[in-house]
Formats: sequence, structure tokens, C-alpha cells
Amino acid sequence: MALTIVAARSLNNVIGNGPAIPWRVKGEQKLFREITMHGTLIMGRKTFESIGRPLPGRTTIIVTRRPDYRQDGCLVAASIDGAIGRAMEEKKPVFIAGGGEIYEQSLPLADGVHLSTIQRRVDGDVYFPDFPTDNFKLIHEQLFESNINYVYQYYERRPPA
Repeated sequence: MALTIVAARSLNNVIGNGPAIPWRVKGEQKLFREITMHGTLIMGRKTFESIGRPLPGRTTIIVTRRPDYRQDGCLVAASIDGAIGRAMEEKKPVFIAGGGEIYEQSLPLADGVHLSTIQRRVDGDVYFPDFPTDNFKLIHEQLFESNINYVYQYYERRPPA
């Protein structure tokens, strides 16, 4: 089962400002929904709490160091490795959905990356890791014109040399 990252970042790699996404882009969340529907989402606790609920049509696994943490309708794991293991048991596509620390830990493990780059620099304190790297190949790119334009790209991991 493939492990795929789904993220949106600004031109300066910001993905968040505290618990908030520092932009509102028409259509970008619809793209996220289309990519992740019927899959399993893995996200950190802060990302989940910023959303506030499990997203319909998807299994949600929350990664947290809090051993007693629970959320109705969600699974909980103590580490990214534990979350991936549980996600693979679901037998559905697995998507890493943030935040910054979760992306950093999962990028070396990811088979693919769905990345939307919002065509604006913004202030924030949570960043997407340096990307792309030599380990990934661009497969698809598309410009979306919206209230703030964004470029959607899909990358796949290159086979080992």
C-alpha cells in the first residue's frame, strides 16, 4: 500500500501559523477531498484539532505523544511508524496530512507527494520540509486560477539506483 503526502504550502514553504492555515483559496480544499476520499489520513494532534473533527469518508489516525488522548471516530498512535502500521491494516490508500513535524518524519518514507503551492508568501511558524529532493520525480503539474492562484504538483519517489 502506497504512502502519500498531501500538503499545501506558500511560496516561502509556510503551511501554518499557529493552528491556522494562513490563506483561504477557493477550490484547494476540494482538491484535497478528491485526492484523499475513501483513504486513511494520518495527521498530528495539532492538525487534527485545527480541523476539529474527523473528515467524512476517510479514516483518521492522530499521532500524539499523549498516551490518554482520544477523539470520537478516530484512531490514535504514539508515533508516525505506529500510525503507518495501523493505516496499512485498513487496506486503503494512506495519506499524510500534516503538520510540519509529521511531514518531516514521513517524507523519507513517502512513495508520492501531492503538493499545492499557493502563489503567495505568507507569515507563519509551521513549514513544509525542503522539497522537491533528488529522490522524487515530477509526474504532473497544473496551474489552478482562483482567488489566489496555486500550482498543484504530483511527485513519485524515484526507484533506487
